[in-house]
Amino acid sequence: MIDPMHPRPFLRRDWTSLDGPWSFTLDPAGDHGRPDEPAFADEIIVPFAPETPASGVGATGFVQQCWYQRTLDCEPAVGDERVIVHFGGVDRIADVWVDGHHVGHHVGGYTVFSVDITDHARPGATLVVHAVDDAADLEVPRGKQDWKEVPHAVWYPRTTGIWKTVWLERVPATHVDAVRWTADTGAMTVTMQADIAGPRPEGLRLGVRLSVGSRLLVDDSVAVLGRTVERTFPLGDLGFDDRFTLVWWPAMPTLIDADLSLTAGDARIDTATSYTALRSVEVADGQFKLNGRPYPLRLVLDQGHWPDTGATPPDVDALRRDIELTKALGFNGARKHQKVEDPRYFALADQLGLLTWVEMPSAYRAGPRAAAALLAEWPEIVAAHRNHPSVVAWVPVNESWGVPGCEHDASQRALVCALRDLTDAIDGTRPVSANDGWETSGGAIVGIHDYDQDAATLTERYGEPDAVDRILTGRRADGKTADLDQVPAGGRAVVLSEFGGIALQTDAGSGAAFGTDNWGYDQASSGDDLLARYRSQWAAVHASSALAGACWTQLTDTYQEVNGLLRADRTPKVDLDAMRAATRGR
Repeated sequence: MIDPMHPRPFLRRDWTSLDGPWSFTLDPAGDHGRPDEPAFADEIIVPFAPETPASGVGATGFVQQCWYQRTLDCEPAVGDERVIVHFGGVDRIADVWVDGHHVGHHVGGYTVFSVDITDHARPGATLVVHAVDDAADLEVPRGKQDWKEVPHAVWYPRTTGIWKTVWLERVPATHVDAVRWTADTGAMTVTMQADIAGPRPEGLRLGVRLSVGSRLLVDDSVAVLGRTVERTFPLGDLGFDDRFTLVWWPAMPTLIDADLSLTAGDARIDTATSYTALRSVEVADGQFKLNGRPYPLRLVLDQGHWPDTGATPPDVDALRRDIELTKALGFNGARKHQKVEDPRYFALADQLGLLTWVEMPSAYRAGPRAAAALLAEWPEIVAAHRNHPSVVAWVPVNESWGVPGCEHDASQRALVCALRDLTDAIDGTRPVSANDGWETSGGAIVGIHDYDQDAATLTERYGEPDAVDRILTGRRADGKTADLDQVPAGGRAVVLSEFGGIALQTDAGSGAAFGTDNWGYDQASSGDDLLARYRSQWAAVHASSALAGACWTQLTDTYQEVNGLLRADRTPKVDLDAMRAATRGR
């Protein structure tokens, strides 16, 4: 069974959380260059960023640099085992020391990294982390993190330093280092690619057991002859029942448990658990298809922030609650916007049955450094999420953020195309929205953002394929070019991937008034007005014969962006049942 608490869902062993109180100090001027220099006079609660109330620091202004320290209750390695510290996310440049020995350096605020501390593991060892995140650097992936001191418009407080779980793992020298799963629903097979780290003793074999509940589907053993083991497993009897019950659908999210074991002769060297699913996605004939069937997308934009904890969820239950509320509102998917969510969110989406889009947090200034940063970090994000059956689309660029001149600048356009093609090269099993919302180029999904509040106008623009083709081969009403290639949709799926964005003028639940400090694309005067607008705009989507889906902005109020269907504390602004009926077109 899937463990929703584990910070690495697809390769689970015993683990020890290092979250909790750490010694801490801010270093905005970069006065400390060595791990023995900071005084560490303060305390922070990891994994919450120092800008958040939950961290216990509540820093304001530009943090720029900070230092962390904690004592490890860690026994020395036994035999040839390795002791690894894993960091879910440190924004943006991290250096790690143990007892004054430099053991790791990592660049990238949205990607996982690990450091081997075997040579220094002992009870009482001192772990130090230095994080650097220059708020003025607009040529690195920032997402919604504001570069101004006070958050404005649709940008939020910054996230500096450790913002995801830190954890410790002990592994044998020879161990399963990574596993990738792909599925073929037509052939009813799953393919495993497992990377084996460390020395390979004679007779090394990888055992694989796949099961659903108490039903054993596969019990196989494969000789390990190189670094990577690849094996394709037929599942079930190929009959009607198995084609129905073994395939993953949002309404019936069947997961296949995987037990992995490395053995040499009679000796068991390593064990780990994983999971996979039988699920396929494709775009064909202008439709998004799930497991070969047309599946209209009813998505919500989800920015994944909480009032006290920022971009970090308060706990796993908060992630589960967001998914449950998303489904209760009638949505079958969420577009995770301008952040890379906690991996446990996607594991819960796999388990509970919610489609997700994964998006690259944007840079804001074009240039060679920006291109290099995006091309380095995005492939790691794709690789980290490609196992999830819930993940059904990739968004490497949003609204030309970081490539504002891509219509006229060949290098910026080339970056969009490179990210698109790189995504296909690393995954190749899901559609890509290359530059979602504006000025796309290629990709199987054409995402269009349109916040016009008149439902009749939305019907006129997106009701029929001919109308959409006119948009794609010309300019939009706002002057933007929807498609740089300026060709009809053809077989691509056209998704109204942002619309709505309506704020309440007066929110009786929180007492907040819509004004200069609050953001929305339009205002509703009451809950009834909001519901009426919601119904009419979704009715335009449901009536369309051209759209493969749509994505409402947004799930929750987020700081000054108050156009959520839910308040920041996750209480609904309008009756959930009424909104669910409108979302589903009932």
